[in-house]
Amino acid sequence: MEVRSRQQSSKGPTRMFTGDVWIDALVGDGDYQRMRVSLVRFSPGARTAWHSHPRGQTLYIVEGRGLVQSRGGQVVEVRAGDVVHTPPGEEHWHGAAPDRFMAHIAMWEVDDAGTGAIWGPHVTDVEYHGQAPAG
Repeated sequence: MEVRSRQQSSKGPTRMFTGDVWIDALVGDGDYQRMRVSLVRFSPGARTAWHSHPRGQTLYIVEGRGLVQSRGGQVVEVRAGDVVHTPPGEEHWHGAAPDRFMAHIAMWEVDDAGTGAIWGPHVTDVEYHGQAPAG
């Protein structure tokens, strides 16, 4: 058994997030061959960029209120206690509601090449607010 002291939080990189996001890596590269787990805290309106996971991802919403969306689907509100599963390869985003903080535990596996996520473009304000583009 190993008990670790809490590690320093890291700021979410701007290439992967819009707004203020803080990440606490709970299970990382040296812990298990494939499993990764992080506690991610989003300020109001903050969100991930579009991304997918080769082996899927599960989110457990710890506190607050958030929004999630799969590419081509509706924006869905999530709250503390909700579990969100995204299947392998499905492009999606997740983040805090416009007026609330949100924290979730993110769980995913890396593939044989060591890839845990494939990052795409930032989610636009129009996409975030669930509005259909004009035209």
